[in-house]
Formats: sequence, structure tokens, C-alpha cells
Amino acid sequence: MKTIGLLGGMSWESTVTYYQVINEVVKRELGGLHSAKVLLYSVDFSEIETCQAAGDWDKSADILAKAAQSLEKAGADFIVICTNTMHKVAPQIQSRIHIPIIHIAEAAAEALEANCIRKVALLGTKYTMTQEFYRKKLEDAGITVLVPEGQDIELVNDVIYNELCLGIISEESKEKYLRIIEKLKARGAQGVILGCTEIGLLIQQKESSLPVFDTTQIHAEKAAMAAIR
Repeated sequence: MKTIGLLGGMSWESTVTYYQVINEVVKRELGGLHSAKVLLYSVDFSEIETCQAAGDWDKSADILAKAAQSLEKAGADFIVICTNTMHKVAPQIQSRIHIPIIHIAEAAAEALEANCIRKVALLGTKYTMTQEFYRKKLEDAGITVLVPEGQDIELVNDVIYNELCLGIISEESKEKYLRIIEKLKARGAQGVILGCTEIGLLIQQKESSLPVFDTTQIHAEKAAMAAIR
């Protein structure tokens, strides 16, 4: 079994889900008393969010690259960055380590293709929704990406940082998210990507009229399967 290097803490609430899903998959696939070999480097999310807000992506890349180097030195066979947004600096991190990074957007694209989804709604931080680093991975796979418009972008982003990353689950915010999903469905979306690792804490498949693709679940499952193959 390979050793998974989790680069987490962004936020820690979703990192907990990664650990749980990875071990559930290993148990399902191998049975018995098997569990995953995991190394976790959990960063201080406040430092990362400060860099995000200031647009200082180079500093955040340096923080995460050093953490990834620590995981590599400790024996990780590959890295899983437990957040969608910070894949913006995945190329900089990859350039400073010798083990691969399993990219969350590539994992999402594979899941969409397997379900014949060609036009998808993307919810996430404003960085993930509006910048190319994430969307291009999906578009390169031939998938059309739809994102919220106007103030809905800020609404989705605010709920992530001011509620979900603090462990706050609000029914009012859930209803707002579901209304945004309905708007994207009306524009032709065939499914919705929960493109922030915290959104799965708020939105589940049973509540959505569109097929839901939870990137935390997808990414963690891919990591687990990569570890045992």
C-alpha cells in the first residue's frame, strides 16, 4: 500500500472528511482490519486565507510547497491537496517536490465524463469560479462550465468563508445555494460540481434537482484507489 500525503487544514472541517472517506474506501476494497497509510500536514488556514485575500499567491505557494516537501521527506508516495482553491498553486508546489500531486479538478473531470456530463455548474470560492486554473482542467476535457452570475458569486463565496469554514451549517444558506443551482439548471447545467471541499457539508444529493459531484468525496476516493493499486 502506498502512503498518502494529505496537505490539509484548508479548512480542517473538510480535511476530516478526506481522512474518513479514504479509510472507508480502503476498508471496502481490502476488507478485514485494513486502513489507509496516511501522513497529514495541516496548515493554519488563517495564514492561507490572508494570502488569498491579498492576492499573494506566491507566498501561499511557498507555505504549501514547504509542507509538501515535509510530507515527501516523511515518506508520502503522492500528495493530495485537500482544497479546490489552492490548486491554483499546484504547479508551483509540484515543481518543488519529486512525487506526484493528484489534481482535484482532473478527478472531477473524470467523474463527469464517466456520467456523460458535458455541461456542468460549478460552485466554489470566487477564485475557483472565476479564474482559469480550475475551469480550464474541465474545459480541456470537453466540458462546458457554467458559474453563477452577479451577486450570486459573492453569496456563494461568503457562505464558504463566513459559515462553512467555521463549521456553521445554515438552512437559510442551503436554500440560497439550492436556488442558485436551479438558476444554473435553467441555463442548461446537467450536473453541479461542489467545487469547494466544504460545500458538501451543506448540500447533499437528496436536496438537489441536479446530479451532485462532491469534489471532496471524488478526490478522496481517487486517492484511496491510487494507494491500493
